[in-house]
Amino acid sequence: MNNNPLHQLMNPKSIATVGAGNNPLKMGTIQALSIIKDGFPGKFYPIHPTEKEILGYKAYPSALDLPEAPDLVMFVLPAPQVVQILEDFGKIGTKRAVIITAGFRETGPEGELLEEQLKATAVRYGIRFLGPNCMGIINSALPLNVTVIPLVGPPGLLGMASQSGTYITQTLPYLQQKGIRFSKAVSVGNEGDIDIVDALEYLGSDEQTKAIALYIEGLKDGRRFLETARRITPHKPIIAQYVGGSAAGARAGSSHTGAMAGPDFLYDGLFKQAGIIRVHTVEELYNQGWVLATQPLLKGRRIAVLTNSGGPGTAMAHTCNEGGLEVPAFSAALQAEIQKHIPRHGSTANPVDLTFHMNAEVLSIILPEMIMKSGEVDGLVIHGMMSSGFLKAIYPHLAGLFGGMQGAEFIEQADRDLTEPVSLPGKYQMPVILSSFFGREDNYTAAYQDHDIPVLDGPEKAARGMLALHRYNLIRERAPFEPAEPLLHSAEAVRILKEALSAGQRSLDEYSSKKILAAYGVPVSNENLVYSAEEAVGRAKEIGYPVVLKACSTEISHKTGKGLIHLNLHTDNDLRNAYRAIIKAAGQDLAVLVSKMVTGEREVMAGMARHKGFNPCVMFGLGGILAEALKDTTFRLAPLSKADTVEMIGDIRAAEILGPFRGLPAVDLKALDVILRVVGSIALLHPEIAEIDLNPIIICGAEPVVVDALIVLDSVPE
Repeated sequence: MNNNPLHQLMNPKSIATVGAGNNPLKMGTIQALSIIKDGFPGKFYPIHPTEKEILGYKAYPSALDLPEAPDLVMFVLPAPQVVQILEDFGKIGTKRAVIITAGFRETGPEGELLEEQLKATAVRYGIRFLGPNCMGIINSALPLNVTVIPLVGPPGLLGMASQSGTYITQTLPYLQQKGIRFSKAVSVGNEGDIDIVDALEYLGSDEQTKAIALYIEGLKDGRRFLETARRITPHKPIIAQYVGGSAAGARAGSSHTGAMAGPDFLYDGLFKQAGIIRVHTVEELYNQGWVLATQPLLKGRRIAVLTNSGGPGTAMAHTCNEGGLEVPAFSAALQAEIQKHIPRHGSTANPVDLTFHMNAEVLSIILPEMIMKSGEVDGLVIHGMMSSGFLKAIYPHLAGLFGGMQGAEFIEQADRDLTEPVSLPGKYQMPVILSSFFGREDNYTAAYQDHDIPVLDGPEKAARGMLALHRYNLIRERAPFEPAEPLLHSAEAVRILKEALSAGQRSLDEYSSKKILAAYGVPVSNENLVYSAEEAVGRAKEIGYPVVLKACSTEISHKTGKGLIHLNLHTDNDLRNAYRAIIKAAGQDLAVLVSKMVTGEREVMAGMARHKGFNPCVMFGLGGILAEALKDTTFRLAPLSKADTVEMIGDIRAAEILGPFRGLPAVDLKALDVILRVVGSIALLHPEIAEIDLNPIIICGAEPVVVDALIVLDSVPE
């Protein structure tokens, strides 16, 4: 996507650095060395006020002295100096910058003011910049590395955008040991200009990048993030870690990059809606991201487990099963073939357990190929492939038994051509993930990693990698997002809201709340407002007994347990007594609601709330008096498609009760779909509504009916 600001920033033909010197212990120098030593093919211009030469390159006193306008400038110097020097680069025509320097918005009001000056200068000269307070970028294809750690190895396949610079630079040696390599990596810092959505958009269009990993502390524009991710995930997997959902995480993120965190449930729903795979540790982010970047799609759910040890094999099979994959027993014919190559006491069924076995060819070539070409599985996880690492480990105990054979000579026995085992996954176009407790010191681990076949350091991790492929399959199979037909404003709803706001109300009473819902097609209980016991009796006869009597006032939002609601009233006398009891409990004369008694053994709830930077957030969950205790809820952002509501309804832990359940009919899911979509649409139509709470929605037979509702108003809508 050539109009994305990162396209030019990630592919400069010339770079200037401000803050690099000849002191190898200074951050600017270290980052300049990464540019020089890691093979940047373009021109390099160091800027320094006094030095004539920096790291063997001619230095220039200022931007105004350069022979040309560099495509990119990198700043690593005290924050107060950045604005003026950026202006100098603007004057000569530089259009891209990476501002490593910290000391801006993340430090408080003074830093925030300085960041605003920085942004204004950039806008004045048409400069797009990354940062401030970031750790730079990596483009392994160019190559270009402006971080503090050397970039080792060939170009990779995993793209990353991170609100922590550590995760694209300090982790490079760690990732090298795991065989994980970036295609492109972007540290966005404070996101003063280019933000994580720009980075996501860029990585989504980058042909080298096969999967995208995101580390997120908070989003400024949830709406744009959702729209961008939704376009990418049908053809490229995105995996994300969000850490701002707790009080401590939000506090740390704010002090770190000035990030705007939000509730965890909001991001959980956002990721599901966008088709993003969520993980909860950075290790999972890298591991599963690398699996998604390197392995072909799963063609089904059948997984083979191959191991030389029973424990890891059991763990892999269990983890796959728990996540929705199958570990099917092999056919008798396949088991008979497998039995020819393993000890009689080994297992052939799946998992295939060789037990302790010294013939590496059986585990790495013979059995994998036999299983892959059988047509009985769609993916393979293997534990225990090892050779040189194992020999190194046991050599100290064996050294005296081989006539003084030196360690290197002993380990040379492990040398072999591993071309065939590493070629099998590509030959059969089947995902293969390995588990090993040996790292790159083992020739098998190194060979697989060097051929982009993931080797993870634990059996459950390997299985979870396969589950990531399965989750992405489910995302690709989802119906495309198709927004519902927009609702038109209801004149009655507009009138009710206008009158309430004019009266200074901060909420609507239950009756008015339901009037608005009904105006937009939400099924609500049949009811009327009354102001005397006799009027209540008259209305009850019109509605038909049994009825419910409730206090109705904008000052009363919750009535349960306060004597303000009486259920299942069957007679006129019961109704009069209940009316008097409600007035007494309220301590004042007030309107009372007479409602048809709606009965049902199942209760759900729905609602809406707003969070800055996001479209209205719609909630669905198990309802009733235990709703707060059970917290069985799920969330999505409006507007909702039918695919969104179907996922929401199936998302709750109690989803089973919405089908045929213990003699009850299946719930009318189309009616639930209408309620959820309308709640979201009402919120978009009426920004003056801050919150909507529908609890409970009683399932009467198969039909959902809203029997209680609350609409909270915002006199200054966003």
